[in-house]
Amino acid sequence: MNEPSEHDIHTYVDGRLEGEQRAAVELYLARHPERAAEVQAWQRDAQHLRAALGMPGLPANPALDPVAIRTRRRRRAMTRLALAASLVLCLGLGSWGGWQARGWQVARAMPPMGDALAAYRLLAQEPGARPDLVPQHPGDLQAWLDHHFARRVPLPDLHGAGFRPVGGRLFATEQGPAAMVLYQDAAGHAISFYVRPPGPRRYLLPRGQRVDGGLLAQYGSGNGYNYAMVSRAAGDDAQIAARALQPLI
Repeated sequence: MNEPSEHDIHTYVDGRLEGEQRAAVELYLARHPERAAEVQAWQRDAQHLRAALGMPGLPANPALDPVAIRTRRRRRAMTRLALAASLVLCLGLGSWGGWQARGWQVARAMPPMGDALAAYRLLAQEPGARPDLVPQHPGDLQAWLDHHFARRVPLPDLHGAGFRPVGGRLFATEQGPAAMVLYQDAAGHAISFYVRPPGPRRYLLPRGQRVDGGLLAQYGSGNGYNYAMVSRAAGDDAQIAARALQPLI
């Protein structure tokens, strides 16, 4: 397929792309994981920028326009990439091996399932964020997962705890599609179920959990996928999420 224009990409990042154009951009990103990772980083930056610009008393500044910021960052990234390529050629295979080993150490030190937390914040906490699919029938979200994943991913059932699935959203990773299903209860509390292929050099995950910004991600692996249940760190939601995750790992 044709590569979307920069205008379409920026409009998508800002949440203003609709209909067939939005679907075309998401399909392109699903097939081009490196570009998708870049766009996801832009989306995170845009969220932070919107929060900062929402503070009273800040004067208008064209240099803070998200499109202008992303353009500058992309140019700087391309310059750094060219310099890095030259450096690798100069240092030779021996130095390259040293940097590769260092990269493995950094990857092992990175906290797991950060993308699950980012997906929760985007869909559950970002005003105006919309799911790709709003279920109309009980089996819609399970069929949606079955369509996007080669091996069956059983959708957790939280009805007994008062949570019902309200929407699903697809994300692009370098290893293939990831998906999040959002649940809500009558009080508006949210729990998310996130599934993705194992990340680069991260492999399958032992069961664990991490707290980040008031959110708790409980994670583990099964049937070739990494799973996470994300909820509020406080309250009963964490126990509900833990019970839902148990059959999958």
